[in-house]
Amino acid sequence: MDLGVCQLRNFSISFLSSLLSAESSQLKLDSSSSGASVVAIDNKIEQAMDLVKSHLMYAVREEVEVLKEQIKELIERNSQLEQENTLLKTLASPEQMAQFQAQVQTGSPPAPQTAAPTGPPSTAALAQPASHSSGPSA
Repeated sequence: MDLGVCQLRNFSISFLSSLLSAESSQLKLDSSSSGASVVAIDNKIEQAMDLVKSHLMYAVREEVEVLKEQIKELIERNSQLEQENTLLKTLASPEQMAQFQAQVQTGSPPAPQTAAPTGPPSTAALAQPASHSSGPSA
């Protein structure tokens, strides 16, 4: 949580503590005028509750802002991953896609590609569409 929110909470707690200790001492002293002290206590409690409410609203607003920022970052990250996924799907060979689909269906982790022939063609496939796509656009 934000440092300012923690400070506000500490202030609220100390404020309420001082109010409660002051009111309890007034209760002991003003036992003869119970009607006036009850109204005074009610007013102090209402003020304290309003203060706590405003501090909590501030804390909630701060948390909402943090969560909105996190949501924005996650949406951006999701968009990037979707674009990357689309690119990888277009660059993958039909054999690679079939192998991937089989792994997804069985739930097995992807097998490491140790065969030398599969490495260079995929590198060439990556370079070929990039040079091909820049030709017509220029």
